[in-house]
Amino acid sequence: MQLRSALLAATVLATPFAASAQPVTGLYVGAGAGVNITQQQNIKNFQLPTTFPGSSGLATVGNLKASTGFAGVVSVGWGFGNGLRAEIEGNYRNNHISGFSGTTGGVSGGTTEQKFGGMGNVLYDFNGLSPWVVPYVGAGVGWVGVAEKYHIYNTNTVAFGGSTFLPGSIADSGKSTRSSFAYQAILGAAFPMPQVPGLALTAEYRFLGTTGNRSYGGTATATSTRGVTATTASSLSLGPTYNHAVLVGVRYNFGVAPPPPPAPAAVPAPAPTRSYLVFFDWDKATLTDRARQIIKEAADNSTKVQYTRIEVNGYTDTSGTPKYNQGLSVCRAKAVQAELVKDGVPQNAITIQGFGDTHLLVPTGPGVREPQNRRVEIIIR
Repeated sequence: MQLRSALLAATVLATPFAASAQPVTGLYVGAGAGVNITQQQNIKNFQLPTTFPGSSGLATVGNLKASTGFAGVVSVGWGFGNGLRAEIEGNYRNNHISGFSGTTGGVSGGTTEQKFGGMGNVLYDFNGLSPWVVPYVGAGVGWVGVAEKYHIYNTNTVAFGGSTFLPGSIADSGKSTRSSFAYQAILGAAFPMPQVPGLALTAEYRFLGTTGNRSYGGTATATSTRGVTATTASSLSLGPTYNHAVLVGVRYNFGVAPPPPPAPAAVPAPAPTRSYLVFFDWDKATLTDRARQIIKEAADNSTKVQYTRIEVNGYTDTSGTPKYNQGLSVCRAKAVQAELVKDGVPQNAITIQGFGDTHLLVPTGPGVREPQNRRVEIIIR
């Protein structure tokens, strides 16, 4: 009993979720936000300008450090109803990167890196695995603009070319945007909300990578203790960028129809009635052996069903007067009632009635001795 109750409870709880975990069909929109983690980026080329007198090889930097920032995406797509989806995505990422690795000459600084662009994605939903969650995978390609705002400066006192340069007096900064071909992989899960058909919460991991090198222009300025100031152009060249984003969001599918209203509870059909016929000899109300067998069968069967009442109705043929026949039909009904009580049926559960020579089983004219009409009918309701 406990196992059956547990299964019933699980079915009731799972039903609304199962009804809502339908394949994405038709138009849908989605949005998500979370954290973006950049891997360490290789600096392909940067050196403080060599146009300053005697500054050749003054300082170099190696790599941008990894960082954690913000990521957000919005998408509009189409579900084909078989698990496949295609969508267009807009995305934005923002990371503040402080510091470099592999530097020489006491160089410090950092960058603010923003990425924004569009991707075309193809995804596949694994429907049917669970009524509560639908896993999915996907991949996409597109173009991403990468904006860098960087600043680099010396942290030590530097002496060269007959001049002394104080900390921070040799600085380089720049801001510009470069576009790159981008690709991404998506691993996620949707959690359908049964209260709103078509609405689902989502959780995703996205890997985004860009290809090629990016070069940014800047300006370097150096001021010595003698008041000598020099300014020149410089550049920073970076390699591909790799991003890991963890997002939570929502998705709404316009093609999901609301579930049909529950079917009305079926009204149980009334229990079928059972009837038994007991036949009598002409002008008799005594029971034959066969009659007692039928009455015993009726009594036994009444204990196997839930009945409301047992009717015993007596009848005669048309060979006597109506008044005589009426009395004889009642006597026959009482004889059957007594036998039922003898066989274990409570007397208060039995109602008797005599119908005389009315309701003939076999239609005849008056004065006809018809054996089929000399009967008592037992009805279990």
